[in-house]
Amino acid sequence: MNATSSLVFPHTFVPWFRSVAPYIHAYKGETFVIGLAGEAIAAGKLSAFVQDLAILHAMGIRIVLVHGFRPQVSEQLRAKGHPERFSHGIRITDAVALDCAQEAAGQLRFEIEAAFSQGLPNTPMANATVRVVSGNFLTARPVGIVDGVDFGHSGVVRKVDAAAIRGAMDNGAVVLLSPFGFSPTGEAFNLTMEEVATSSAIALQADKLLFLTELQGVRENPADAESPIDTELSLADAERMLAAAPRPTGPTDVGFYLQHCVKACHAGVERSHILPFATDGALLMEVYTHDGIGTMVVDEKLESLREASSDDVAGIVQLIEPFERDGTLVRRERTEIERDIANYTIIEHDGVIFGCAALYPYTESRTAEMAALTVSPLSQSQGDGERLLKRIEQRARAMGLSSIFVLTTRTMHWFIKRGFQQVDPDWLPEARKRKYNWDRRSQVLVKTLN
Repeated sequence: MNATSSLVFPHTFVPWFRSVAPYIHAYKGETFVIGLAGEAIAAGKLSAFVQDLAILHAMGIRIVLVHGFRPQVSEQLRAKGHPERFSHGIRITDAVALDCAQEAAGQLRFEIEAAFSQGLPNTPMANATVRVVSGNFLTARPVGIVDGVDFGHSGVVRKVDAAAIRGAMDNGAVVLLSPFGFSPTGEAFNLTMEEVATSSAIALQADKLLFLTELQGVRENPADAESPIDTELSLADAERMLAAAPRPTGPTDVGFYLQHCVKACHAGVERSHILPFATDGALLMEVYTHDGIGTMVVDEKLESLREASSDDVAGIVQLIEPFERDGTLVRRERTEIERDIANYTIIEHDGVIFGCAALYPYTESRTAEMAALTVSPLSQSQGDGERLLKRIEQRARAMGLSSIFVLTTRTMHWFIKRGFQQVDPDWLPEARKRKYNWDRRSQVLVKTLN
């Protein structure tokens, strides 16, 4: 490391690592069920993915890994010159396909266990001891005949041995599930990774169900391939999207994974995720960053815009301190924030405060100051500043005020673009004018409320 990088690196790494800490605390001891599409393994992503799982495991997350094997079974069938058939998005499993599925599952289990046994220096697996446990944790029954189609040895999950899986996780193991189940008479059934992962998450009442898939996530407009990814879908929105979409027949259809996310959410799994395996580190980015990399389905929106309470003081202090240090904001004592906490509005996501603003009314002048408007660097350029401004305007109107004003030294143009006009400091209400810092020379901007 050269002298320049040794000086710069702490300034990037330390703030980033501190920003990750709330998620490390929040997820320690929680159970994640992770479904890995067989296409990811075929694309050579297994080694990097297992390294990321080892990091999650080291952070205290309890992991159940369910692997898929769709392309691997297809490859074996092609090698045998045997046709493959699908219906309703499920493989029709005859005797030959069942043999191919068993061979593929055995090979993949071997590859996954080998990947977890790596201990190469200078990799996330160095000094890691991750034990993998697999077994007959699933009881299955046949799909049967649906719409006149006999699915043969294809099955659905009848029961998940949640107690045995929990016991293995209690002993520190990662539990590995193949998409195979057995009937009480010992008959084998070919299952889908998606259904096994969903059923396991429900049986365990997991904290997260995550699918590593061919998709980047669910787009805001599924009909438009260029539409942005919707990073957070409420359960109601996901259900509306499913109702409007055609019945999924393959993994690239919008409803293929979304239907399982909705099912899990209805059954008590708080959050389900659809992530792109093509993006290196997608699992880590989804778990440890504010907006993640794919789509998360939740029963209710995790992000809330609300008035602050005394419990939020520490979070507000942590948010604004860096901006006070660099002079963007005027320093406020913690006791002052505690005293004025009712004046604050905050944006929080998953229990972490990412934005705040305060409203200080001067009722005799029918105006109010908006102060301490702050948005975390982790969520800037996503509209949180505008949302806080609108809520402050609403609060001011509810007080019968006719304007709001701000004092700023660095963000003048942001406010002007949003309807503020610059005025002379003499415009300020007398009580505020007496506290004006003439050395700081803050610009005064006013917005009239309609």
